[in-house]
Amino acid sequence: MRTENGHDLRHHGDAEVRDDGGSLVDLAVNVRADTPPVWLREHIAASLGGLAAYPDGRAARAAVAARHGLPVERVLLTAGAAEAFVLLARALKVRRPVVVHPQFTEPEAALRDAGHTVGRVLLREEDGFRLDPEAVPEDADLVVIGNPTNPTSVLHPADTIARLARPGRVLVVDEAFMDAVPGEREALAERVDVPGLVVLRSLTKTWGLAGLRIGYVLAAPETVDDLQRAQPLWPVSSPALAAAEACVGPRAVTEAAHAAHRIAADRAHLLTGLARFAPAGLRVAGPAQGPFVLVRLPRASTVRRRLRDLGYAVRRGDTFPGLDEEWLRLAVRDRGTTDGFLRALEQALAD
Repeated sequence: MRTENGHDLRHHGDAEVRDDGGSLVDLAVNVRADTPPVWLREHIAASLGGLAAYPDGRAARAAVAARHGLPVERVLLTAGAAEAFVLLARALKVRRPVVVHPQFTEPEAALRDAGHTVGRVLLREEDGFRLDPEAVPEDADLVVIGNPTNPTSVLHPADTIARLARPGRVLVVDEAFMDAVPGEREALAERVDVPGLVVLRSLTKTWGLAGLRIGYVLAAPETVDDLQRAQPLWPVSSPALAAAEACVGPRAVTEAAHAAHRIAADRAHLLTGLARFAPAGLRVAGPAQGPFVLVRLPRASTVRRRLRDLGYAVRRGDTFPGLDEEWLRLAVRDRGTTDGFLRALEQALAD
């Protein structure tokens, strides 16, 4: 467990549904429900006949490059985006890394585990958790930010993030949830004009592959080479490579685009339902643009425990730097699940 300044950087949403939480309705984990789809499961299963051979990532790497219109030399396949954070922390020679919070805590944990002293830029609720590039120290030689950001669900303008780029600075943008944004607007994945840009993508969230571990890095060839040298041999399994190739193909890209619009509609339904709890002090950070929403609520830790009693798991927010015990993160689910949750929330607040 990595704890810094009272924040458990190794706590993640899956902790809410392990062990005694396995029977709860899961609004704590940001993996799209009802995934992986049948066609993807069958595709992965078909790869199992080749397990005797060592993994060969060339086809999957080429497929990712084609999906983003990039040279294959700019692509590195990883065992989930989390591995990419470890590679960045270990392989890059940086002196002043800075992480923009609140955001996914693994980047900071990986940097600290690698011996780095990590600076924090804390975005403020009163500013809508929007990025102010001027708040980032000029001498930072590595900057990490999520877009859309977990847990705030804020989608920062691509041009605002690009303003963070400097000669001699590595700019890491975690786009793990970008394919849940209709049109992937504000994406930087295909940009080659931003110096020092490193974009991380995950295939585990949209496709329900958290247990398989697959993601990728998009960066300048020399950065890809540095990260690849820090990887062990054959870091991505053959089933994960098969999944990667399938999930960036035309069929999957189209399906993900449709899912992004469904998520947006389901999120709007959730936000409408949450609005009726404003008299109880509930406030939603935003405008939310990801497959989850962040809410502030008096006595949130008590409400979270009561929701568990009523059968629902939600993500505590106090493990994120910049947030405290009054914050909860809620995954966007289908309307039926959301309606059940809203009824449970009403009861929890009444209790």
